Amino acid sequence: MIHIILHFVVPAIFARTFYPQKWINAFLILIATMLVDIDHLLATPIYDPLRCSINFHPLHTLPAIAVYFVMLGFNKTRLIGFGLLIHMALDSIDCFQNVGLWMNP
Repeated sequence: MIHIILHFVVPAIFARTFYPQKWINAFLILIATMLVDIDHLLATPIYDPLRCSINFHPLHTLPAIAVYFVMLGFNKTRLIGFGLLIHMALDSIDCFQNVGLWMNP
């Protein structure tokens, strides 16, 4: 449950800190990046609290994460890239807490 709360709290803190004038718009974009979890629909079961998302789901793989880093280099995609990387970092922390690994081997 704390993991899900962090997916809202961390983007809110990020938006308020780095986009103080337009923090609500920034926050909404960051929250929209949670749609990356749509790739969980490809797994059986869809949700497994002991499964590490990183390197398991297609949009949570290292090549995808590399693309998210590249997105930081462009003004139009920078905020989306940050949102996706925040999401991946939180998922990796959750993975470590649940199974003792930062990502699937």
